[in-house]
Amino acid sequence: MPSKRHVAVLLVIVPLTINEMKFALFGNKHQSKKSENIDKLFNAINEWKDSFYIDRPFYDYLREQGKLFMQPEGIIDGDDFDADIAISFGGDGTFLRTANRVGDKNIPLVGINAGRLGFLTSFSTDNISELFDCLHRGDYTIDERGVIEVTASEKNLNNNPYALNEIAVMKHDNSSMISIETSIGGKECITYQADGLIIAAPSGSTGYSLSAGGPIIAPDANVFVLTPVASHSLNARPVVVNDSTEITLKVASRSHNFLIAIDGRNEEMSENTTLTLRKAHYTVKIVKVKGQTFFKTLHDKMMWGADLRN
Repeated sequence: MPSKRHVAVLLVIVPLTINEMKFALFGNKHQSKKSENIDKLFNAINEWKDSFYIDRPFYDYLREQGKLFMQPEGIIDGDDFDADIAISFGGDGTFLRTANRVGDKNIPLVGINAGRLGFLTSFSTDNISELFDCLHRGDYTIDERGVIEVTASEKNLNNNPYALNEIAVMKHDNSSMISIETSIGGKECITYQADGLIIAAPSGSTGYSLSAGGPIIAPDANVFVLTPVASHSLNARPVVVNDSTEITLKVASRSHNFLIAIDGRNEEMSENTTLTLRKAHYTVKIVKVKGQTFFKTLHDKMMWGADLRN
C-alpha cells in the first residue's frame, strides 16, 4: 500500500502597497463655520503621507484664520493644475465651483460637506478617515455626470460656459416677466411667459429646478429638463428632453436685457442675444464609496419617500 505523502505549502502574504496621492484642495472662504473641521482633513493627509496643492484664495483664508495646520506642496493659481483627486471642502456651492475649475481635466472629485444640506457633497467631516482609507485602497467607484454648455450669439460669455447643475435665464432686477422663445432640435417648441427658465442637467434636477416644480432625475439619465419659473400660463409645465438635443433660447424683455446664471455665475445679456445650449464634450467624475446611491441620498437628505404620518 503506497504511503501518504504530505506536502507543505508555504503561504506568503505580500503587504498591500498603497501609493501616496496628490490632492487639489478647494474650499469655502466666506463662512468660517465651514472650515472648522479642516484639521481633520489635514490629519488624514499627513497620516497617509500624501501631498496637496491648494487654491490660493482658500490658502490665504486659512492662513489668516490660523487654520493652515500643514504646508501645501504648492499653490493653485488659475486652472493650470493636476492631481489624482480634487477635494471640495464646503457645501454644494463650493462643489460646483470646484467642478468648474476642474473642467475637462478628467480629475475625479470628492465632496466633503462642511455646509448644511450638501446634496452633491457625499462625505461628512466625521468620516474623512474612512474616506481616505477607501481612496488609498481603490475601494470606490466613479459616478459620471453630464454637463451643459451654453454659447451666446452676440458676445463671448464672461463666465465659464459649462454647468454641472443648471443654466437659468431670468428677468433683470424687478422688471416685468420675460418672453423666452424656445426651440428644441431646431424646431420651435414654446414661448414661455415667465420670470425665467431653468435648463438643468440630471445633477441639477434636485436644485433650483426642483424648487420651481421640476422632476427629480436619476444622475445616469441622458436628459435635460426645462422648468419655467413663475410661468404666466398654468399649462406651461416642465419638459424633459434627450441631452443630445440642441436647445435655442431667444429672450424678449421690456427692459431690453436679462440675466443668465451658469451654476450661479451671473451676467447680464442683451435681449438681442440668442443662447444655444448643448451637452458638453466632457463629464464630471464624482467619487462614490460602497453604499452610496442616489436614492439613498434622496432619502437621507430630502426625506424622499419617508412616511411622516407617525
